[in-house]
Amino acid sequence: MSEKFLLDDNGIKRFLVTINVNGIDYTKMVKANTLLASFLRDDLDLTGTKRGCELGDCGSCTVLVDGKPMNSCLILALEADHKKIVTIEGVSTTDDLDIVQEKFLEFGAIQCGYCSPGMIMSAKALLMRNPHPTYEEIADGIAGNLCRCSGYINIIRAILSASGQEVENY
Repeated sequence: MSEKFLLDDNGIKRFLVTINVNGIDYTKMVKANTLLASFLRDDLDLTGTKRGCELGDCGSCTVLVDGKPMNSCLILALEADHKKIVTIEGVSTTDDLDIVQEKFLEFGAIQCGYCSPGMIMSAKALLMRNPHPTYEEIADGIAGNLCRCSGYINIIRAILSASGQEVENY
């Protein structure tokens, strides 16, 4: 964690952090209580990471921190100092959609779209850990992400398909 700080004009401590986001190092001054979600959205203008409950319950703010899915509303930017963060904007490194994004579209796994970025990030993390998960493993892998629209079946089918598996009617 960063120990370098300055006092701003209002006497508030600001700490210097360097965070790698989607392959780019950003060095910024942040307040001690700045959440990673706020850093991403407000300081870097990466608004794909959603603010939902801001309590860690809904998963709409899920990002990958050193390859692991985490709720960015529960992590301070200070805790992300010298970490590698991947947001929904960094899932695809080309102009094409990532396979998980493609399958979410193909299977109608996106309804209102609010939970989709966090859901896709959890799916990416699951597929990195387990390239061919079962239906049950997928359900467990996305358990931290709430969706009020889809009923989850199309989301699970999309993830199964993204893993290269045959998709049956569940």
